[in-house]
Formats: sequence, C-alpha cells, structure tokens
Amino acid sequence: MQDNTIVIQAPAVASKRSTREWQQADAAHFLHPFTDFGALAKKGSRIITKAEGIYLWDSEGKKILDAMSGLWCVNVGYGQNSLVEAATRQMKELPFYNAFFQTATPPAIELAELLAEVTPPNFQHVFFAGSGSEGNDTVVRMVRRYWDILGQPERKVIISRKNGYHGSTMAGASLGGMSYMHAQGGLPIPDITHIDQPYWHEHGHGMDKAEFGKVAASWLEKRILEVGADKVAAFIGEPVQGAGGVIVPPATYWPEIQRICDKYGVLIVSDEVICGFGRTGNWFGCETQGFKPDLMTFAKGVTSGYIPLGGVMVGDRMAKVLIEQGGDFNHGYTYSGHPVASAVAVANIKLIQQLKLVEHVRDDVGPYLAQQFASLKDHPLVGDTETCGLMGAILLVKDKAKNTAFPAEIDIGMVCRGHCFGNGLIMRAVGDRMIIAPPLVMNRAQMDEMMSLIRRCLDLTLADATRNGWL
Repeated sequence: MQDNTIVIQAPAVASKRSTREWQQADAAHFLHPFTDFGALAKKGSRIITKAEGIYLWDSEGKKILDAMSGLWCVNVGYGQNSLVEAATRQMKELPFYNAFFQTATPPAIELAELLAEVTPPNFQHVFFAGSGSEGNDTVVRMVRRYWDILGQPERKVIISRKNGYHGSTMAGASLGGMSYMHAQGGLPIPDITHIDQPYWHEHGHGMDKAEFGKVAASWLEKRILEVGADKVAAFIGEPVQGAGGVIVPPATYWPEIQRICDKYGVLIVSDEVICGFGRTGNWFGCETQGFKPDLMTFAKGVTSGYIPLGGVMVGDRMAKVLIEQGGDFNHGYTYSGHPVASAVAVANIKLIQQLKLVEHVRDDVGPYLAQQFASLKDHPLVGDTETCGLMGAILLVKDKAKNTAFPAEIDIGMVCRGHCFGNGLIMRAVGDRMIIAPPLVMNRAQMDEMMSLIRRCLDLTLADATRNGWL
C-alpha cells in the first residue's frame, strides 16, 4: 500500500520575528480572554517564548519567576520530559477517539483508575470534560438529573458564593459570584443564587475568626430556608477561593457547611480546579478543609496545564443512582476522555507521586511559605497575609493601625503588579490583594528568591504611594 503521509516542516522564520512583529500579529488577530481588546492592541502583549522549572523567558530574553504557575496550573513545573514523552507516544499510537458510541480508550480508562486511587475513598467514578468551566457546566446538569431520577425535579437551585469563581461559560459564570461577569450576558441563569463569602476582612470585624467561620456558614442555612429546602439541589464552593484573592476560610467554616448540607440533604460540590492535585498540601482542598463533598470538579493541575483536561469526580451516593436508575445522561463533549490528554494526566499524576510533591508542600515549602509571608507583616503597606499550602495573599492597606484601604481609583494592587512585571516576577493583583500560587516543585532557595523580589516590589509601591501623596 502506498504511504500517503505528507511531512510538513514548520517554517524556521517564525522564531526569528521581533517582539514588535509578534505584537503586531497578535493585535491583528488574537482576541485575549478577560481583556480590553483595544487597550491591549495599543500597548502590545507580553510575548513568552520558553520556560523551564519555575521560570519563563520573554521574547526579549528576560527571565521571569512565575509565581502563578501559569494560571494556577503548572504544578510540576515547566519542562518535564515524562509528560512530553507521554503525549508524543500517544499522538503516534492513537491521537484521538471519542468516548461516545459505547467506546473507550486505554489512556482514559487508566486515568479514571488513577483518579479513583488519589481522590477520597467515596470517589470511584469520573466524568471527563475539557476544562474546569465545562466541568462546572456538567455539575449543573448532573445534580439536577440526580434529583430528577429521585422524583424531586423541583430541587434545581444551586447556591454559590459572591466572589467565587467557577469558570466563564454561561453556567460556570453564573455559578461564580463575580458581579462584573454577571453584568455581561444576562447572568446568572435561573435557579442559581449566591451568599456572601467567608472573608473576615470584609465581614468579620468584631469577631474572632473561629466565630466568624460559623457565622459565615450560617448564611447558607438562611438562604436554604429562604429558597425552601425542597428546592435546593446543591451548594458549590472552592475550598480556598482562588481568583477571588486567595480567601482562606476560618477552620470552622467548612465543617459547619457540611453539617448544614447534611441537615437539609443538600449536595456539596467542591470546586478543586485550583486546589486539587497538591496545591493545599493534600491531594485535594476538601481534605485540607475537612469536608466530604458529593462532587469534585477538577482541571488545571491534573495535567499541570501541559494539555487541556477537566472533569468531575462523582461520589458513591450520586454514582449509584445515576448508574442503577438513571438511563441515558444526555450530556458530554467531543473531547471527554481525550486519549492524549489522558495519557499526559497519567504521567503527571505519577510524577507528582514519584516526586512526593504533596508531601513536599505539606511538610516543607508550604510551612516555609507561611513563615516567609508572615514576615512581610512588618512592611508599611502590608495589613495581613494568609497562606494555604502553596497559595498566598498579601493585603495592601493605606494605614496599618486603622486598617484603612486605599481608594479604589488608585488601584494599588495594579500599581504593585506593574512593579512585579518590571522586576521579573509574575504575581497577580485582585483588588488590594497580591496573590501567588507557584509551582509545587519550588524549593526553599527559590522561595527566598521570590520573597526578595516581592519585598522589592512592595518597596517600589511604597515609594510610589509616598511620592504621589496616597498615604
């Protein structure tokens, strides 16, 4: 048989473009997520060209410490050959087949087995998607289907939290509590409602944190009773709110949420898209925070961002009903259980196990980050710090003694972020909170390097504030 394979080599000229040429092409064709398109086109985007370990390099050759793991996802760091090799092998053997038509592929089956091994014991089944947003869309369909099967179709309402983030699809953005997202597209969709977040600096003054945790959880019970317990399907929350600013709830919060949901028979959904796969010092954030969900959404760290993959772990309580009584579940995606993504995820999870990264975060760099962040409290701009595993937040304040915030129009977080980018550090600003989530492979020496950069950027921000009369 004639071999009709055609080999096309990538043009070598592409890598020789100047930064300005890349920026011009980008502005002409690429619409970026969560971006003012016109403003970026005028400014020019940052062009990242390579990465290794915890570092990136831009098109000008500048080295950058990536303290955000890409977008909360590169848990094993950049340049892990075992993941590249897994993708290459699978690409050659079977680059794609779908999971429709009563069909499966070995990598998807192997990944399902491995996920059942590393997740809490009540999770033995998984529904695959392509992202965390798709996973949370799946959650909406699945919890409503579950209650339909049980003869309670009126249980449709899902309760979430203000300032929570659950993706940017119609259902994901509706579950999330970001008002600026709801302002575009007529969101949230029906039967999704929100309660306040467990953020002590916003709602807890006059209470100690343990007391506030129970008060914040009580807002869920109040909303369940307002809606009617017979109409509430589920409560969804991130164990630690990520995009909302690394909001670490008091230790009393999630156990009380568990008690309330158990009392009213409400399902608990743990959004583990950021917190999963070792980020908090356990395999999953629900283990760190001490609660037992019925569903867990995952993405990001499952492949360390090397290739898109997401999904939902389905607990025994729900799986039994869906499998034994459910019939067809009319939902899914072309790329559910994609064989290449699954192969990379298997290699990634095995690498996390081999390198003992969960233990590394729990016993070594997580406590060290907490210690180092606490030392920042002596800085004139730092009102508070908090960490959980390898997630951290620094609250910037105008007056430490009075806990006074900077006026919103100054946007002090973006001032600080500008200094971070200018000094070779990727750190995110969420309002007046500066946040990090570095790769889990980071060691103490690299953390010291990161902390030195953070202090420098805080000092430069303080100099701006002093010079401009903001203090």
